[in-house]
Amino acid sequence: LLACARRVYRSYGFAPIDTPALEFTEILLGKGGDESDKQMYRFRHGDDDVSLRFDLTVPFARFAAQHLNTLGTPFKRYHLGPVWRGENTQRGRYREFWQCDFDTIGTTSNAADIETALVIHDLLVALGVENFEIRLNNRLVLNGLLASLGLADRAGALLRCLDKLGKVDATRVAAEMVAKAQVTTEQAEKVLALAQLTGSNTEILDRLQADYGSDPLAADGIGRLRELLSATQQAGIPEGRLRLDLSIARGLDYYTGTIYETFLLGDYVDEEGKTKPLATFGSVCSGGRYDNLAALYTKTALPGVGASLGLDRLLAALESMNVLPQVSTPAPVLIVQMEPAIGVYQGMARQLRAAGIGVEVYPDVKKIGAQLTYADRKGFRVALIAGSREFAEGVWNVKDLARKEEIRTADVLGAVKRILGEA
Repeated sequence: LLACARRVYRSYGFAPIDTPALEFTEILLGKGGDESDKQMYRFRHGDDDVSLRFDLTVPFARFAAQHLNTLGTPFKRYHLGPVWRGENTQRGRYREFWQCDFDTIGTTSNAADIETALVIHDLLVALGVENFEIRLNNRLVLNGLLASLGLADRAGALLRCLDKLGKVDATRVAAEMVAKAQVTTEQAEKVLALAQLTGSNTEILDRLQADYGSDPLAADGIGRLRELLSATQQAGIPEGRLRLDLSIARGLDYYTGTIYETFLLGDYVDEEGKTKPLATFGSVCSGGRYDNLAALYTKTALPGVGASLGLDRLLAALESMNVLPQVSTPAPVLIVQMEPAIGVYQGMARQLRAAGIGVEVYPDVKKIGAQLTYADRKGFRVALIAGSREFAEGVWNVKDLARKEEIRTADVLGAVKRILGEA
């Protein structure tokens, strides 16, 4: 999955940039909101107050500001790595987990937001996921809606509450808005009514335009969403893959524009035999536009947009769908050792490795059956079998372990490639 993400990001021109796992705490504090601040792993190292990164975006903003003159803009980067949050663990959600980020910085153009949606789509398809939905919203629209209700000064608290809609019921979200954002019950209900607006993408946009288009912020957000949906459709994204969802708020405070959350569709059966929607795993690829994140580090405007694949969450969902192959080896080929001729076996292994094919040589001379049992258990695709007679004839027995088919050939590389689908 990591190799696939890397390949998709590179295909769009994103370059790899890694940042440190540890940052000065002041770099991270206040960027994601109160909840993120509480979840940070923070400690002292000598006189320094340091913390483990809670995401890959904030450290990148600091790095980009520091090296702005060298990088130039616009700049496109990806980073695959672990992050840490001290939250309650559950399946697919851990205190240490991997994110696969990609970001474009140095431009406010909606073209970068459109490309972000395209990358998310192509990434999920490349990972073998077909039944999914990218849900879209725009913080400009949300802020415009709140301003129209006279709640602009409470936007941060309200959006953090709204982000929980779907995880808890609307009644509890409304109660939390009253308690934490200090709004009235009537105001909370109006916010939720707007967030739960339904219809086709066009119907929702037209309704927003009619009701809130006079607000400059909302009008800008509506226009950006309309262009994004039109452009992705022209680019060939299937209808239904992108859906407007006004309840999507994203809990991190630094988002300022278009926001994305990606959900797997369909159901799975849990360990207790109960059928549940895959969407309960949460968003597997999320992100959005952040135009002010680097303001603490540079006076130069450094807007950005990006998203992150939650690797652990996606793996947990795919595992529940029983679509992951049961493989515990990175090499697809096992060379069976029939007799003490390790140099010959390793010689063949090196030929295949030179062609880019992973190979493991079984370390002991044992019965073939025992070695093939090992191959099945580990999930190898191909077994190569040869002894003194095959050495003398210049041939190998190439066994397709999935089909239980075996051929005798001198063209070992060609036979292996055909089985692996690389010929």
